[in-house]
Amino acid sequence: MNAIEYAGQAGEVFVLSDSFIRIKELIDDESSTIDDISDVIIIDPALAGTILKLANSSFFNYPGKIDTISKAVLVLGITEVYNLVIAYFSTQAFKSINAEQDYLDNFWEKSVDCALLIKFLGSSLKIPNAERLFILGLLHNLGELVVKQISSEKIAECQSGQHSALPWHVQREVLGFTFGECGAELLKLWQLPYNLVAPIRHQDEDNFSLINTEAQLLYIAKRIMTQQTLLKSKNQQQLIQELQLTSLGINDKMLTTAVDYCDLERLSILSVLSPTSVTIY
Repeated sequence: MNAIEYAGQAGEVFVLSDSFIRIKELIDDESSTIDDISDVIIIDPALAGTILKLANSSFFNYPGKIDTISKAVLVLGITEVYNLVIAYFSTQAFKSINAEQDYLDNFWEKSVDCALLIKFLGSSLKIPNAERLFILGLLHNLGELVVKQISSEKIAECQSGQHSALPWHVQREVLGFTFGECGAELLKLWQLPYNLVAPIRHQDEDNFSLINTEAQLLYIAKRIMTQQTLLKSKNQQQLIQELQLTSLGINDKMLTTAVDYCDLERLSILSVLSPTSVTIY
C-alpha cells in the first residue's frame, strides 16, 4: 500500500469529532463571532478545560488569568485557539489505537518535544505568531500511528535497529514513503489547512530552496529531537548541515537553549495533552 491507501484505511478508524467539524465550520465562516465559537467549545468540558490549561500555561506566558473560553479566543486569537482545538482532538482521535501504552507515551513525548523545539526556534527567530508552529511539531509524526494501527510489523521493522540509515530513510526503504508523507495524507482527509499539511509532508526535504520556512524549521526541530532521543550516538552535524542552520540564522547557542526550554516545559504540556506520559518521570 502507498501513503494514501494507509491514510484512507486509518481515516475510517481515527476520526475527528462532530465538535471539531462544527468549530472548523464556524472558523471558516467569516460571519461567525467569538461567542459562536466559544459556545461550541464550552459544550465539551474536556476540550474547554484543555484549552484553558494550555492558555494559562507558561507556554503562552500571558500575564493575566484566562478564565473563560471567550477570553481565550479574544486574547490568543481565533487561529491559535483553533490550533489548540486541533491538538486536543488529534490526541483524542488516536485513543482507540491498538498499541501498548508505553509506546503511546513515548510517541507523544517525542511529539511534544518536537513541538516545543520548533516553537522556541520560531520565537527566537521572531517568526510572527510563532506559537502556531507548535501544532506542526505535535502532529509531525502521526503517520507512524497510522502505520502502527494497520501494519504494526512494519513499525517493528522500521525500528528494529538493524538499519544504519537515518529513520526517515529506513521508512522509505521499508514502506516506500515516510511517516511525514503518510501523516500529511491523513491531515488532508481531516481537511486541515494546507499550511499544516505541506510542512508535515515536506519535513524530510534536504533542499531548503524547495520548502518554506515552516517546513525548514520542522526539519531542524525534528532532527534535534531525534538526536536527543533516538540517535544519541550521532552528533548534530550528522543530521543537520551547517548551511541549513545558518540560512535560518540558527546558531549553536540557540539550539542548546531550545533543548533546555524543551526540558523545562515538557511535563506541563504532557500533563495536559497526554497525562499518562507524565507517570514515567
